[in-house]
Amino acid sequence: MQVSEHIKNTLSTLPDKPGCYIMKNAEGKIIYIGKAVNLKNRVRSYFHASAGHDRKTRRLVQEIVDIEWIVVGSELEALILEMNLIKRHRPHFNVRLKDDKRYPYIKVHWQDDFPKVTVTRQLRKNDGARYFGPYTSVWAVHQTLDLLRRIFPYLTCNREITGMDKRACLYMDINLCSAPCVGAATKAEYRQMITDLMQFLDGRTKPIVDRMQKEMAKASEEMRYEKAASLRDQINAIEKVVEKQKVITKKQIDSDVIAMAREDGDACVQIFFIRAGKMIGREYFMLEGTEDSADEEVMAQFVKQFYTEAANVPSEVLLPKEIEEAQIIKQWLNTKRRGRKVEMRVPRRGQSRHLVQMATENATETLKSLRAQWQADTHKQEQSLAELQKAFKLKDPPNRIECYDISNTQGVATVGSMVVFTQGVPDKKLYRRFNIRSVTGPDDFASMEEALTRRFKRWEAAQVETSKPKKASDASFSFLPDLLIVDGGKGQLSRAVEVLEKFDLMDKVPVVGLAKREEEVFFPNNPQSILLPRHSQGFYLVQRIRDEAHRFAITAHRKQRNKIGMTSALDVIPGIGPAKRKSLLQHFGSLDKIRLASVDELAAVSGINIALAETIKANLE
Repeated sequence: MQVSEHIKNTLSTLPDKPGCYIMKNAEGKIIYIGKAVNLKNRVRSYFHASAGHDRKTRRLVQEIVDIEWIVVGSELEALILEMNLIKRHRPHFNVRLKDDKRYPYIKVHWQDDFPKVTVTRQLRKNDGARYFGPYTSVWAVHQTLDLLRRIFPYLTCNREITGMDKRACLYMDINLCSAPCVGAATKAEYRQMITDLMQFLDGRTKPIVDRMQKEMAKASEEMRYEKAASLRDQINAIEKVVEKQKVITKKQIDSDVIAMAREDGDACVQIFFIRAGKMIGREYFMLEGTEDSADEEVMAQFVKQFYTEAANVPSEVLLPKEIEEAQIIKQWLNTKRRGRKVEMRVPRRGQSRHLVQMATENATETLKSLRAQWQADTHKQEQSLAELQKAFKLKDPPNRIECYDISNTQGVATVGSMVVFTQGVPDKKLYRRFNIRSVTGPDDFASMEEALTRRFKRWEAAQVETSKPKKASDASFSFLPDLLIVDGGKGQLSRAVEVLEKFDLMDKVPVVGLAKREEEVFFPNNPQSILLPRHSQGFYLVQRIRDEAHRFAITAHRKQRNKIGMTSALDVIPGIGPAKRKSLLQHFGSLDKIRLASVDELAAVSGINIALAETIKANLE
């Protein structure tokens, strides 16, 4: 095995201490992260010719050009650091959860006097809130919240709750809010309801039902029949849900049952969530980077990465077979439960073994279904790209499609979006946004020109910086698109053509403009537009790309406006200077009242005409 002098020197300086090692390729990109009790022994083992490595490790070693390491105090610290580094860098040769998105959680804002229940992708450990998840489907999370709100009518508005409001909103009338704003529920009653909601999410419904039945009987005795009827309806709704939860075991134990299926490099892990002996839900997760890795390694990596993200850890984790580093992982899980013991075991017989087998069967069926879906989607993607190739007269199917859109409010916080689809699929890690700097006022044409100019300047820079691979490795800009779409008609298209001509790319980058009206497609130097056949796969793909560019632009624009802040909102409105700002505040008294004013009321202020009033209204809404 050929080992470079640089690697030999690095190996000779490795410490005999626990820590993490970081392996990089010729471009300086991190390709593998591992941990070791003894860094010197572990890293050197990769380069022993007699080690008998598997194919994946041999391919890894061939690409290693540089090695860095971080020394820590113990094997447990090394495990935690390794997980954090893998999560941040997602190296190609590491087993990792598929998709770099953050999974959704249900968040109960328990730190507030009147907690709300929301969906979030940020798990914050010390904010006082309670989290449930992660879940794989945000749609399923919202469905769950819809159900919860019918049983536990929690707050969704932004009112300051004093209990002294004169009127409640419509949600009280349709039994979707307990209305503490008007005193219909006290703080204690409301928080008890949220406690019940959390217990419900934890699968502990019996204590809730028992307490509600006692309250219902008491309300009935006191002739508070409306309260009794409300409790009766809540009990019925809870019991209807509980009927669907399968009783797994008479033991009142909390367990996660984990199993896996693999096929042709794909790996699917299924988890059954059992709380107090009942199955309250299940989720599946796809893994990547699993080729040539043993089941024990794949499962170990999943357990570490999943419970890094999990809101809580049960007292028992059931697995189909022993995993690598089982003792140190178990030690880490105990720390996550803050001293409470976690049992991680492989059942050999009985009900627990049956559960693992059932989870394995579910994982197998899920993977089979997903693979069939992927094959169908691949056929649709190939068909759509072939249709675009024919309609736009391209030499080849457009493997990389870029689409650009502009979003602003009366010229404020203008943002350009760039989305990238690779082989007909959104490649979100390549998305970029451009905060427009050179344009004053609402000028979409000039804004499009700036966004495209900056994009192709980055491409140009990447071509001349080949000696600096770290700077030239941004795949968002270092490759040219096979098709460039600008959201808009002839005006936006003409600016795109000017930019391409400036960079001498007209012969290399096909470009079209997509007008919203009837989805017309415009071509350079051609007054005639075309309409893609409705219900064709090519038409659906173009629509999806344009909608994604529009969504990404609006999202970026809103973030930019939030950064500006509503307190300085008047200062950034075109046409509003210090004098008019002072007049508005003197007339209305506050920014909130200005925001609530009509266009006519705004125009009644000295120095404010109808056009400026409309601009103010548009910016403050």
